[in-house]
Formats: sequence, C-alpha cells, structure tokens
Amino acid sequence: MTLHTIDTGFFKLDGGAMFGVVPKSIWQKTNPADENNLCTWAMRCLLIEDDDRLILVDTGIGNKQDPKFLGHYHLHGEETLENSLAGHGFSPADITDVFLTHLHFDHCGGAIIRENDQLIPAFRNAVYWTNEKHWNWATKPNDREKASFLEENILPIRESGKLKFVEETGLFSFSTHVKVRFAYGHTEAMMLPQISYKDRTIVYMADLLPSTGHLPLPYVMAYDMFPLQTLDEKRQFLEEAVENNYVLFLEHDPVNECCTLTRTEKGIRAAETFRLADL
Repeated sequence: MTLHTIDTGFFKLDGGAMFGVVPKSIWQKTNPADENNLCTWAMRCLLIEDDDRLILVDTGIGNKQDPKFLGHYHLHGEETLENSLAGHGFSPADITDVFLTHLHFDHCGGAIIRENDQLIPAFRNAVYWTNEKHWNWATKPNDREKASFLEENILPIRESGKLKFVEETGLFSFSTHVKVRFAYGHTEAMMLPQISYKDRTIVYMADLLPSTGHLPLPYVMAYDMFPLQTLDEKRQFLEEAVENNYVLFLEHDPVNECCTLTRTEKGIRAAETFRLADL
C-alpha cells in the first residue's frame, strides 16, 4: 500500500467565516489575512494505492466554473489535480475510485469536467462514492448551504451511472486498509477516510479539522451547519487521536500536510508537523 499527497492549488476564503466566533486578533496569528480579510487555504487531496485499487480522496475545486465564480476564490499556485497525479506517474484514466468526503464545491469540483459543452466525469474509469444521506442533503440543499452545492458538480455523477453509496454504519470498510468515519456537524454525513499505513492510523480530516489553526475546540467554522455538533465531534475525535497517536492529514492547511497531537495546558495541540512522504 502507498499513499501520495495530491496538491490541487490554493484558494482564499474569508478569515472570519473560517474561524467563526474567534476574534481576528487571535486567529490571524496563525492564519494571517490579506487586505480583504481573506486567508489562503490548500485543497490537498490524497491518492491511495490499495491492492488493485487506486483511490482518489476529494478533487479540489476544478476549473470548469466561469471566471466570475473562480474570481471570488482567488485560485493560485502552480499545482493542478492533473499535473499532481502525473507527478506520481498516474493519469485520470488510472483512477478506479473517487471518494468524495462531501459535495461542497471545493471538495468535488474537479470530479466533473466540461468537454465540448458536456459535463462528464473527469475520471472515466472510476466509480464515484458518496453516501445516500449526504447525497439527498446535497441535491435538496437548504438555503444557507446551497451556494456550496453546485448542480454541475453533483448531478452529472448520477447521470454518468458511476455513482455508488458507502453504507452509513460505524467504521465502514471501504477497502483492505481504508475504513470510513462519519461526521455531521459541518454538513450532513461527511465522510473521513481512516487508513492503516506503516503501522500508523492516518485520518483524512476534510472539514472536521481544516488546519492546525483549528485545533482549539471553539475554533469552529461559520460554514458549519451544526457548530455545537462539530464541537462535540472535535472533542471526541481529538481525545481518541491523541490517545492512539493518530496522524491527521490536513486538507486545507496552507502549510502543514500532517500532524500528530499532544496534550498541553491549553488543551490538545499539534505535536509534530510533517509531510506525508516523510512518514
């Protein structure tokens, strides 16, 4: 089994939205904002070689949206999904499974491309995975969250016939070395891959913990649908992770790919930060 970091570039989001009730005077110490109060965030995906499967976890924002839409998010950086895959010797046609933690545009936008005015799967040989509860939530969105669920990212998956659902139960076994955790505070039934690798447990954090700057319990995004549930989920997960020395793979941290945890006087914080390749 082998894991590869797949970088798809950076984007910007409002710092206040990313840190909720936490004052800017505090959060800007770890995530400085620009003159428009925007902070830079990564869109870091994960490629898992597990037996005969090549599993891509999340796909970044993609590039099929119009310039006005993309301009809101200030995409930058040299890496793209396709060239990052190529850097590890793979092409989109090699992917067997696309695992989408949830269907917000910055996590699934690269799953669908526009070709000859048609919206088609970017990974033509892959099965696309979500779960039924989240699919129903995303395709019938509430008014607060619907700007994050774009039909052009989601509906073509079903229309392609490549959509499959993970069973929403405990730690679902997705492949030989990958199990699936569920979290419900950020959005309904977000999925977090938990991977056994090199005698360690690695958890892909998606939006339960976007960055090391979000480790303090009250640092919950304003984007979260159910912030008190996120708070409880973070507390329970961090206790489990520090007790078992989990490695956290950080999707949105602009600097740190991975971290381990330690207990401090202020609560659970990052112990070591490092690149996945250095594990």
